[in-house]
Amino acid sequence: GAEGGHMIIDISQGLSPGMAVFPGDAAYEEGWTFRIGPQCPVNVSRVAFSVHCGTHADAPLHYDANGKAVAGLSLDAYIGPCRVIDARGTGPLCTPDQVLSHLEAAPPRILLRLEEKPDAKLWPSGFRALAPETVALLASRGVVLVGIDTPSVDPETSKDLGSHMAAKRAGMRILENLVLHHVEPGDYELIALPLKFDNLDASPVRAVLRTL
Repeated sequence: GAEGGHMIIDISQGLSPGMAVFPGDAAYEEGWTFRIGPQCPVNVSRVAFSVHCGTHADAPLHYDANGKAVAGLSLDAYIGPCRVIDARGTGPLCTPDQVLSHLEAAPPRILLRLEEKPDAKLWPSGFRALAPETVALLASRGVVLVGIDTPSVDPETSKDLGSHMAAKRAGMRILENLVLHHVEPGDYELIALPLKFDNLDASPVRAVLRTL
């Protein structure tokens, strides 16, 4: 949609039963507490799901026992100028050389397209992730938020979470499971606010780009 000359581009996954989640994580479930009928004027639904379902923001609590929960994070990182970079490639990790040439005068939020076109119902086993050196490179350029269109900045089988740890050291925020296949690489405004969960390690976001 257009608003005051700005096009809004949705870069969020839809949430519905049957969507893929990290193996072993809680599935997305929904139901109806009230349905419209002779005795009831309203529909009211309920949900239960992992906070890592769909497009979401990781809080430091996700990978640091003493890290902040999502409600405690400043929202500054989640709104503002960003750059979408096509970083598709064949290797299991997106390496610094694959993004370096795209960082000239880059804004402080970087969204990396790593996938062709993800299928929300299919777990992308062996998905491409970020090399910790890539996160460190972005941090060195003043990047405050990195986003990707795969489920994690670290490989599915990672135990040391090198890229999460590189983000932690830099105080960088992380968005995962973005939808970027329909977006032209370039500069936009990002709006991707997490819900104010006082105690939790992540939150779904409705991530959108506004054209400048």
